[in-house]
Amino acid sequence: QVQLVDSGGESVQAGGSLRLSCAAYGYMYGYYCMGWFRQAPGKDREWVAAIESDDGSTFYADSVKGRFTISQDNAKNTLYLQMNSLKPDDSAMYYCVADPLMADGPCAVPIATMNPYEWNYWGQGTQVTVSS
Repeated sequence: QVQLVDSGGESVQAGGSLRLSCAAYGYMYGYYCMGWFRQAPGKDREWVAAIESDDGSTFYADSVKGRFTISQDNAKNTLYLQMNSLKPDDSAMYYCVADPLMADGPCAVPIATMNPYEWNYWGQGTQVTVSS
């Protein structure tokens, strides 16, 4: 069983930066697709970014491309999301996610990557609030 614990969310002003972290616990056999989703009040969960654990390939939603950077430290089993130039629209609960790397799953297929129901493992969420 894989457990994800995300942290690092807080309140910041627009234009500021934050780094979210996600520690993965448990036995993760093989390669994984890791990522982040977010959900603002009254809105659906929105995919933000993803990374393949084998070769480090990264993928971003258009809304965060150029501002956010996803990275991983495999030695520490930790995933990061560096968020720069934050906007009030970035305010949301952010969730770390993981799923085994499969030919038709997240990271391999864009529509699967963006679908929250395709991801098996979720963190508990960390709140990011950006004030104008």
